[in-house]
Amino acid sequence: MSNPLNISPSPHIHTAETTQKLMYGVVIALLPSLFTSIFFFGAGAIIVTATAVISCITFEYLIQRFMLRKPLSVNDGSALVTGLLLALNLPSNIPVLMIITGSLVAIGVAKMTFGGLGNNPFNPALVGRVFMLISFPVQMTTWPVPSGFKTGYIDAATGATPLAIIKEGLKNGDSLSQLMEKVPSTLNMVVGKMGGSIGEVSALALIIGLVYLLYKKIITWHIPASVTGSMAVFTSILWIIDPESFASPMFHLLAGGAIFMATDYVTSPMHPKAMLLYGCGIGILTVIIRVWGAYPEGVSFAILIMNAFVPLMNTYIKPKRFGEEVKHG
Repeated sequence: MSNPLNISPSPHIHTAETTQKLMYGVVIALLPSLFTSIFFFGAGAIIVTATAVISCITFEYLIQRFMLRKPLSVNDGSALVTGLLLALNLPSNIPVLMIITGSLVAIGVAKMTFGGLGNNPFNPALVGRVFMLISFPVQMTTWPVPSGFKTGYIDAATGATPLAIIKEGLKNGDSLSQLMEKVPSTLNMVVGKMGGSIGEVSALALIIGLVYLLYKKIITWHIPASVTGSMAVFTSILWIIDPESFASPMFHLLAGGAIFMATDYVTSPMHPKAMLLYGCGIGILTVIIRVWGAYPEGVSFAILIMNAFVPLMNTYIKPKRFGEEVKHG
């Protein structure tokens, strides 16, 4: 007798929502970050975003149409989300050809090589970003100073991110109290008036997007809470031990987050307990990379590392099967 059950790949959802509705819900949640990036970085943010989105959608269409010869799925919104996420993780002055290269890696290598949406083990946008960071380190770490539509595109005035200022200064022997005078104020870090990837500079815009995702029940609280909670606890311990060598928890939380990347349906665990473990791993690894690693920012690498553990978590951390006998002590 043939198996009557057909189990599709993730994302697995427990409502009447479709994948398309979920993806466009994520797009809506990304709009505050997108509008903030345009406000601070002007035309550069528009060029970067448009290039990433168009190239991601185009590559997915071409690969499915002419290489895999599978039914087209570009209308499900996943390529659009990948393009937006990739763009929001880039500086606003990155050359167009490099963006297209990153999009090809994100869609062609990280997503379609594994069979498309639901089969990719790693977040496609992050794979594209890390590839670009390794391949084009100078361009990927040159951050335009935000000044609205006065900000140039390729010839924009540049400066360091707050994390880079702290890391480089501590490396040169400066005290943290001296370095904190050089970084943007807490208010500027909240609203996004600082150097960095166009979509991560504004903590307020990310929080608005998070609230929308939680309100629409597109995601649950487990991963965002465990990521920020573990980062806060770990950095608090370091800060208490030596406040002149380690930045405060508030600084780390405002310097960059992992709301949209870490909560990706396909590459995150399915069980709430696994989500908490996954989020804690991301938070701890992020701090370790920031403080002791070669790069000042560690969110991308932390998420990709934890992506690799998701299949293991889904195998060993799962609810009791229906009808399974529960042993009582």
